[in-house]
Amino acid sequence: MELTLLGTGAPDGLPRPECPCAACSTARGGRARAATALLIDDALLLDLTPGAVFAAARAGHSLSGVRQVLLTHPHDGPAVELPAGLPPAGRVPDGRVLTLISGHRVRAVPMDAPGTGYEVSSPEGVRLLYLPPGAAPAGLREPAAEPYDMVVGDVIGRPDAVARLRAVGAVGPVTELIAVHLGHDAPPGAELDRRLAAAGARAVPDGTTLVVGDFPAVPDVPRRTLVTGGARSGKSLEAERRLETFPDVVYVATGGTRDGDADWAARVGLHRERRPGAWRTEETCELAGLLAVEGPPLLIDCLSLWLTDAMDRVVAWDDARWADGGEAALRARTAELIGAVRGTRRVVVAVTNEVGSGVVPSTVSGRRFRDELGRLNAAFAAECEQVLLVVAGQALTLRG
Repeated sequence: MELTLLGTGAPDGLPRPECPCAACSTARGGRARAATALLIDDALLLDLTPGAVFAAARAGHSLSGVRQVLLTHPHDGPAVELPAGLPPAGRVPDGRVLTLISGHRVRAVPMDAPGTGYEVSSPEGVRLLYLPPGAAPAGLREPAAEPYDMVVGDVIGRPDAVARLRAVGAVGPVTELIAVHLGHDAPPGAELDRRLAAAGARAVPDGTTLVVGDFPAVPDVPRRTLVTGGARSGKSLEAERRLETFPDVVYVATGGTRDGDADWAARVGLHRERRPGAWRTEETCELAGLLAVEGPPLLIDCLSLWLTDAMDRVVAWDDARWADGGEAALRARTAELIGAVRGTRRVVVAVTNEVGSGVVPSTVSGRRFRDELGRLNAAFAAECEQVLLVVAGQALTLRG
């Protein structure tokens, strides 16, 4: 089954008309995206967008053989004029199956937002799922019979849609994930590619033709990632984004609770509200044990609080205790953690803090913590396939 993406943008395209934002001002040439529309085997058109005839011609295709035009989402603004020769655009009721003269079968998939998703099966049995903008499949409870060969949808706007499909086995290791409906809320350029790769997805330019079921190389999701940065840099949000398309994530909070500290409770509450409801939270600093067993992805936030706990255990803040076995005990605990990171088979995203940057703390204990965190960060990073530095909300790739 051959799929041509006549457009890959949000319904109002990219750049948006008269929008002065930075994303729209840089979306020129190859970065511009028309509203998403899919042409399947030159016989089925999913979504009718302005300029569809010319978009198909630029991609080396014609709409003259289209036998069915289906809409997925409500269209705001003036109605799109139907090009001459195309059949009337329609919509299949949820759960109904439409069989085309070309041999394709189209099943309407109910969504949790206005619109309809379409599962398209080729005569050979290859299967594609197309999701409308801002929507995810509704009512997914039973395990899927088999994974889709390709899923095309709003990966940036609705990452939970991918998580839901993964949870029931509808997205598997060889499912090709294509991100569409990309608007000015999506990061531009290389940042978009990096964020999608973390989800096992990719974006393609308008006019790209893909062969569904061709089993291309699926983007490699790094097993171990370290995200570092300063205070309020956006590092925790970056770490959470890297796992938002995965179900059953275990969020490991190393900070614990602090009785009577209202500010700390408010910070913890904000983190909890931001995380998907399906994620499970573990409040522990026993990281080696979690890393040693099989299980869903781990998000560890953060290593600096883990180090604080480790130094508390060996009374590292006391010079005499530090010299009398405390340093050796901390080295052993750190080595245990690094060994567990090296040997883990789980997907791990860990958050840490950058401290120092040339500023020398005024106390011995402050300097000790700064030095030990620097050593821990370097050792942990050495075991990771990817290391990111977050500055002012922007993630810079240091490795991977």
